[in-house]
Amino acid sequence: MSGVVVTGLAVVAQPAAADDVAPQVPAGATATIGGLKTYGDAVIHEENGDEQTVSAGLFEMSVDDGGTLQTYCVDLHNPTQKDAKYQETDWSGTSLGTNKDAGRIRWILRNSYPQVNDLAALAARAGVRSGLTEQDAAAGTQVAIWRYSDGADVDAVDPQAEKLADYLEKNARGAAEPKASLSLAPAAVSGHPGELVGPVTVHTNAGTATVAPPADAVTSGVRIVDKKGKEVTSVADGGQLYFDVPADAADGSADLTVQASATVPVGRAFTSESHSQTQILAGSSESTVSATASAAWAVKGAIPALSAAKNCAAGGVDISTDNQGDQPFTYELLGTEHTIAAGTRQTVTVPLEEDQAYDFTITGPNNFEKRFTGVLDCRTQAVAASGDSTQTLDEPSPVAVGDTTTGGVDLADTGSSGATSELTAAGLAFVAIGALTLAVIRKRRPAGN
Repeated sequence: MSGVVVTGLAVVAQPAAADDVAPQVPAGATATIGGLKTYGDAVIHEENGDEQTVSAGLFEMSVDDGGTLQTYCVDLHNPTQKDAKYQETDWSGTSLGTNKDAGRIRWILRNSYPQVNDLAALAARAGVRSGLTEQDAAAGTQVAIWRYSDGADVDAVDPQAEKLADYLEKNARGAAEPKASLSLAPAAVSGHPGELVGPVTVHTNAGTATVAPPADAVTSGVRIVDKKGKEVTSVADGGQLYFDVPADAADGSADLTVQASATVPVGRAFTSESHSQTQILAGSSESTVSATASAAWAVKGAIPALSAAKNCAAGGVDISTDNQGDQPFTYELLGTEHTIAAGTRQTVTVPLEEDQAYDFTITGPNNFEKRFTGVLDCRTQAVAASGDSTQTLDEPSPVAVGDTTTGGVDLADTGSSGATSELTAAGLAFVAIGALTLAVIRKRRPAGN
């Protein structure tokens, strides 16, 4: 019989390190946030009567390997961390996945600045007779978004920006979630040596994408081919890729990478494993995007191939297992036993608490090992509910997380938590007590063994 073991599925107090494996397979654009570039002021009206002033507007991100993104915040009361790394993701992995007004936010993005860069026309539509500056347009758009993303009672300070915000909020209509700039599905496949393992289907808005073979293709002999066995170096939307594994290959695994130059669709979400505030795309230059898929193969027994993605609707992380082996793959997860029959695929949701950081490694037969780390960040938190206080800003230069100075910082804080240091201290104390083990997944053996 085959099984799976989790070595250290535990809560951790701090977000996963940047070089850890992300909970979802990277797909689309990866970027680093550079700061708030075009903005105005806004006032948040708290339930207790307090008022907090924040900067509101467009952030700018630099895409890895080339490209620039413009984004708005959809996570008002969470701080933006200095030089945080962001990954394009589906709405299901963010608060947007459970927000009935997410489609209205996308409508706002498509019908306001910077998508509508004719400010005179935008002012006319909103009834702003005195016209709009870029700062007004950015602030008004952000304020309208916050009213739907966070349910915030927030107003723009500038009257022109406020009038634009009211217009956008009133006229917003539902719009469908945009598709990924580039993704591969499924993200993990399995099979036997001597056959084509797959398929992995490419989804992209780029004309064509470049296919990179496994890093050890020369020595392993593994090729990336189409269903007819012809080697593939480029692929279009809807194309299917297979791992051609030699018949004499030892049990093992490999990755393939697809890369393209594409414009990321407006409305795509961006999240950070460092728990920096969630962003939503407002504009994109031609950018380098990529996606990765993996394959596992073995001569006999269970052949587990795993991938994971956050599932905010279910409040956890979905672990998908593809077992194209000739034996079932059985494991116990959080007190529940799961069996993936030979030749099938199954998804199991690991329930987690909101804002919970996690780090666990799944191991299996044939030296199989897969690590998943991250932070479940599925909800926006109102100040009144969390007890946090929003920093009052005079300029777009708040104290970054971990910075105790009052100047020389880099990013705007559209709703930074004043309780960050207290939460960090509490987290460290939690680690001192010992990480809470959520589950132990143990290897199953035949009776009498």
